[in-house]
Amino acid sequence: VNVLLLFYVLLLVVFQSVVRLWSNAADGAVAPPADCRITAEQAIRLWAQHFTLHGISEPLLSSQYIISHVLGEKTVSFSLIMLRDTLTDRERERVWELGSKRLTRMPVQYVIEEWDFRDLNLKMRPPVFIPRPETEELVNLVLEDLRLIRGESHTTDLRCLEVGCGSGAISLSLLRSIPQLRVFALDQSQTAVCLTMENANRLGLQDRLDVHLLDVIKDADAILSKCNPVDFLISNPPYLLSQDMETLQTEILGFEDHSALDGGLDGLSVIRPILALSSKLLTQRGRVYLEVAPCHPPIIQQLIEEMMPGLLYLETRCDLTNRPRFCILQKKGEDG
Repeated sequence: VNVLLLFYVLLLVVFQSVVRLWSNAADGAVAPPADCRITAEQAIRLWAQHFTLHGISEPLLSSQYIISHVLGEKTVSFSLIMLRDTLTDRERERVWELGSKRLTRMPVQYVIEEWDFRDLNLKMRPPVFIPRPETEELVNLVLEDLRLIRGESHTTDLRCLEVGCGSGAISLSLLRSIPQLRVFALDQSQTAVCLTMENANRLGLQDRLDVHLLDVIKDADAILSKCNPVDFLISNPPYLLSQDMETLQTEILGFEDHSALDGGLDGLSVIRPILALSSKLLTQRGRVYLEVAPCHPPIIQQLIEEMMPGLLYLETRCDLTNRPRFCILQKKGEDG
């Protein structure tokens, strides 16, 4: 009983110290309580509670990700021994530094400066768009589709164009999975281009990747010159309707690049030029794979049928939540 009482007294002292520090610091990193022993488990609980009090989304996961990152562990898998270990002074300072950043509503991916995408660990940096789970589904869909196509045609070399590469998640994941693939990746953000190259170099995939600072809306001729032809085009373009932008979480609005999210009044401002380029860039029967808003597939299908005779709308696929999320198109062959 005395040990349990001592434990709760310690937690109370730590929490009171933290509250005082937070109340006195509006901006910047918050220093940890001086001369305070705290275990990883106690730190997780303490920060999760404080994130909750401040309305931070996913408070427990945020706390776990931060502390596991500081301890050099993957995601949130702790051993019981590690949970009970007392944080070193440096570890405690680092936890408080990163926890303070999360309190500003900075997404945890930016806080810890890394994130896992399928089997890759990628560096993350604001304001480059953070890859979502739906985009992992897009990559899985493409890999499954390509396996069927390659099995039928015995294709050896493949060329791909990604529009809007961001951190490089899609391109690098495809390169890791398909040894004979070469990827051309575009982004209108210099920060994104640099981050994609940084991640490619870290993963040893830079030799089969060409990254260009190009805008699909403004630089169509340059894209055709540098990237033509390709066997397939893949993109997770900006597809949110402008009117829906203001409903996004503070974490997204305050830190992520709006140009990677806002698709204009109808959400198609970037998708239209992608479609227009596809019929010129793709090899015969080459394909387009798009991640879109659930309202878009029937609109895109109608757009293709009425205005783009060179393309064929193949199908719509749903994501894991059963929402129509992915469009698959194909360039028509010479026989139509």
